[in-house]
Amino acid sequence: MTATYAPGPATGAQVQKNGDRWTLILVRELRHTPENVWQALTDPAQLREWAPFEADGKLDAPGATVHLTWVGTGHVSETTVTRADPPRVLEFHDIRWELDPLGTGTHLTLWHSIDRRFVSWGAAGWHICFDVLDRLLAGQPIGRLAGANAMQLTSWKRLTAEYANQFGAHDPGAPTHPSQPSTPNVKA
Repeated sequence: MTATYAPGPATGAQVQKNGDRWTLILVRELRHTPENVWQALTDPAQLREWAPFEADGKLDAPGATVHLTWVGTGHVSETTVTRADPPRVLEFHDIRWELDPLGTGTHLTLWHSIDRRFVSWGAAGWHICFDVLDRLLAGQPIGRLAGANAMQLTSWKRLTAEYANQFGAHDPGAPTHPSQPSTPNVKA
């Protein structure tokens, strides 16, 4: 089924400069209740279906310590849930989620601290993950598309370039261009 999937245009993202790291902010309106989205954000079995990482435990309680393994990297990091207010706010590692009711759906906002060199890749990766999440919750799973699998999509280069253009950032997958701005446009 992933052969028929193609992400839409780059939308709903911005960056904030945060020292040497940048914070990627992505917003998505999902057609699913905050309670259902919360479960998908905190349950390891559901995370394995859509997220760019796996968790070895539930992320639903402050103080919970879990190991996150990022898809395709083998990198494992121990993290502690620093805030869990179901189904509204979840914070762990360098990630913060906010879920606000929106009619019968959810206004989902993600803040993710990321190395500025890879901000367009991060935005594209999360964009694809959100599409997979939306379909999973609708009962139409297409399978996880994260890491190298996402980068194999024919639309990956287009999507990363669109985000890089929006942020005024360099796309690490694109050749360096002398006219490329050196300082991305960021929200103050």
